[in-house]
Amino acid sequence: MPELNATTVVLIIFLIVIVWGIITYNRLVSLRNRAKEAWADIDVQLKRRYDLIPNLVETVKAYASHEKELFKQVTEARANAISAEKSGDPKKVSEAENALSGTLKSLFAVSENYPDLKASENFIEMQREIRDTEDKIQASRRFYNNNVMELNTRVEMFPAKLIASAFNFNKEDFFEIEDKEERDPVKVSF
Repeated sequence: MPELNATTVVLIIFLIVIVWGIITYNRLVSLRNRAKEAWADIDVQLKRRYDLIPNLVETVKAYASHEKELFKQVTEARANAISAEKSGDPKKVSEAENALSGTLKSLFAVSENYPDLKASENFIEMQREIRDTEDKIQASRRFYNNNVMELNTRVEMFPAKLIASAFNFNKEDFFEIEDKEERDPVKVSF
């Protein structure tokens, strides 16, 4: 068996480092893309919620026309949430979603005063749709946060951190809700 000279050993070590770098880089790309895909899932569910809100407001308006200020607040919160969602910044989206959830809670609380509304088939169906959407948003947030955690862990760990720093792989923000009460899905039971 031929002897390995120093040049061959250095070449083998260099090739191992290059292969490791390529594998690590590809893994980071995969994790970043999974986080982006998970964010897109949240985006889809938020858009679904935004589409449902005008129908909900119109249904409630038919029964509670004197609640104009509340309708205005819900509409403004929805517009702010859509604007924040377009930014793609999880912190801005979280804040806007918190405000929107608060106004929706107020809207559902007002509906308690209107028995005819609570019995309305449109309102009952809307209630189901919003409950389903809230469940999907919650699942999408968990999926996103799990992917972000995996990416952030990889970006911070040595030696992968060397590749992450060299190729500008950055930590992503989690989709968090600040207020403990707002962590619960919107209650729509009647």
